[in-house]
Amino acid sequence: MSASQPDINSLLKEDRVFAPSTTFSASAHIQSREQYDRIYQRSVEDPEGFWAEIARELHWFKPWEKVLEWNEPFAKWFVGGELNISYNCVDRHLTTWRKNKAAIIWEGEPGDTRTLTYQQLHREVCKFANALKKLGVEKGDRVAIYMPMVPELPVAMLACARIGATHSIIFGGFSAEALKDRINDAQAKAVITADGGFRRGTVVQLKPAVDEAVKGCPTIEQVVVVERCKNKIHMEAGRDHWYHQLMETASDVCPAEPLDSEHPLYILYTSGTTGKPKGIVHTTGGYSVHTYI
Repeated sequence: MSASQPDINSLLKEDRVFAPSTTFSASAHIQSREQYDRIYQRSVEDPEGFWAEIARELHWFKPWEKVLEWNEPFAKWFVGGELNISYNCVDRHLTTWRKNKAAIIWEGEPGDTRTLTYQQLHREVCKFANALKKLGVEKGDRVAIYMPMVPELPVAMLACARIGATHSIIFGGFSAEALKDRINDAQAKAVITADGGFRRGTVVQLKPAVDEAVKGCPTIEQVVVVERCKNKIHMEAGRDHWYHQLMETASDVCPAEPLDSEHPLYILYTSGTTGKPKGIVHTTGGYSVHTYI
């Protein structure tokens, strides 16, 4: 390195501290470093009591009998408890002022926008949950989600969780072969996708990739397609269904299924760049509480 060039390591050192305003701190959940340190210390000294206290802020259909059952390397959280993450994300806000608050604020690449309040989101989730049930998706089934970044994506996730179907989100940029591997490993019963997705001004052909993948996926019975880009696609009679058509006739009443805290919520696969993709399973209770805090 020449004398005129800066030492790059010096750019990695930062000793300045930027304190938040008193107004910001006053409205924060944790208002000071000291308060955070006290909370953290309690979580170390009494982890079961700490996590039980956090969990009680969520809605449970049935309270747990034991906070933690730890048999190395296996852990079970909130043993015997029943809850539903879809209910905790949406329903519990419907009796509060939040029902008219925006739950999703979305802008697509072409500039189109949508806003869904918690009340509107609840209606969409219930309708799609009923649509899935009408297609034969049941508690314990696996559903692959291969979609662009549109509001129907979180709606699909919440709808699956609502009825106890385990979802697996597969990156919309993956190939048909990568999609097939993950569908087969999860033994998914249905795929939720779109005709295409916008990325950097071009249309990503999602539905053709699904068509190619499911040729080698014997467990797939249904394919649901969101109309996003309006590109020309093939629709297989009896197997493929337009999302908007299913929603037209679906009821908006669908009570959330009480699920055991250890019920599989979703499967997330590794990239597969160093070998066969590995599916990480997250369960309902522990995931709900951890993401909530």
